[in-house]
Amino acid sequence: MLAHFRFLKAHARALPKMTIPAPSTFHFRQGRVAISRDVYPDLDGYFDDVAEAYRSAIRAFYDAGCRYLQLDDTAWAMVCSPAEREGSRKRGDDPDALPARYARLTNAALEGRPADMVITMHSCRGNFRSTWIAEGGYEFVAAPLLGEVAIDGYFLEYDSARAGGFEPLRFVPKGKKQVVLGLVTSKSGALESKDAIRRRIDEAAKYVDLEQLCLSPQCGFASTEEGNILAEDEQWAKLRLIVEVAEDVWGRQ
Repeated sequence: MLAHFRFLKAHARALPKMTIPAPSTFHFRQGRVAISRDVYPDLDGYFDDVAEAYRSAIRAFYDAGCRYLQLDDTAWAMVCSPAEREGSRKRGDDPDALPARYARLTNAALEGRPADMVITMHSCRGNFRSTWIAEGGYEFVAAPLLGEVAIDGYFLEYDSARAGGFEPLRFVPKGKKQVVLGLVTSKSGALESKDAIRRRIDEAAKYVDLEQLCLSPQCGFASTEEGNILAEDEQWAKLRLIVEVAEDVWGRQ
């Protein structure tokens, strides 16, 4: 992976971004039942080891030249879903305690990160062949995720009613973090209305300053090799739409 990043950095004309799984993804979908009680009778030891491994990996990426690292996460969005919380209980965990636990884990993983390394997180709700996993608004995790996790920005999926409203954005610290609104879906080729996107940005700006907001697709167009159910020209049309709306809202950068 480090070799791939070095190759990318050597050939990129813009700042390259490295993306890795977020620390919490190593726990949520497997849960307590998948972690050896002989090795980890107390889960605090497990989380400490995960954090230590991340600190080493982050330093290795930095030493290889990485200055923009993104944590791809499914756990935060999944624990917003009542059905997924029930599954978590069956795996031996207390889902009500997980948001605070994952905030501590992520912050421990980021301890000592270089000051000139930007770190963001994409909260994913599932994207396999245009399908999804998690539904439920961000309110359940908003305070620890947006207010306590020591990262620079969030990519939040807001392309459907499954994500709830923008009220949880009130926990974003003023002037300190960026929130990238995933208002343009990558799951279908239907092109969104500019006016509709502008209205949704205005709604979000009621809870966090407009200058802390950005715009993007809700997720990748091909999170797996099978891709999503839309054509390449439809993907490019969506990207052009995002650029045009962003220029209308924030001006040319």
